[in-house]
Amino acid sequence: MVKILEEVVSRSKDKWAEYQRNRDPDLREKLILQHVPLVKHVAGRLAMGLPPHIETQDLFSWGIFGLMEAIERYEWERGARFETYALARIRGAMLDGLRSLDWIPSSVRYRARQLEKVYAGLEQHLGRPASEEEVAAELGVTVEKLREILGKLSACALISLDELWPESEGGDGEPVRVIDGIPDTNSPAPEAIAEFEDRKRLLAEAIAALPERERLVLTLYYYEGLTAKEVAAVLEVSQSRISQLHSQAVLRLRGRLGALEDVLW
Repeated sequence: MVKILEEVVSRSKDKWAEYQRNRDPDLREKLILQHVPLVKHVAGRLAMGLPPHIETQDLFSWGIFGLMEAIERYEWERGARFETYALARIRGAMLDGLRSLDWIPSSVRYRARQLEKVYAGLEQHLGRPASEEEVAAELGVTVEKLREILGKLSACALISLDELWPESEGGDGEPVRVIDGIPDTNSPAPEAIAEFEDRKRLLAEAIAALPERERLVLTLYYYEGLTAKEVAAVLEVSQSRISQLHSQAVLRLRGRLGALEDVLW
């Protein structure tokens, strides 16, 4: 059994020695595939302590880069096992990837962890929730400074846009989602919608008041999408007569709508 293990170790050293001599791409690929289970192992362990929105596949991708770097930098003659060396590199690459996703400065994260320890220590010592004054005294800052710190730390809190707000006083009792309270800058203002609907109503009334033949010309031309020639064929008149009826209709509408002329026409 000992002899077999010695032969395995010897073949492994020969493989690393060969790769470091010629940097053969095919051998490099074999080394990567051979040690992929290390990446899966680290990704699985690390994912257990992360929020659910972090994909394990992302960890795996970052870990592959760490494995490739470990293969390039590993020096087998130093005597250290590759697996031990690679695990640290793989984990470091995954942590670097996670940090790249974090929009919060590391100093703020550090302050948050510091405050967590202070709150936990004081509550354990006092046997009750600590007051602002007690927390500020423990940190060696004023209450105003503590509140300023807490304001900055509020950016660390993540909430779902589908989370429900508690029922507000005087409300109808229906829960409201967070996303419902975010203004949509692309949607028109309520007063603009009301004004537009009012203009449409006035225009519809003005069209309804037109003589039947002129109203029919507008309907066929604008609503049915017919050409002037096709409208002329339907009404059995010339195209010039259709042009005249159209002009009359437009003039009548402009006269009726008056102040809304610039907007509607």
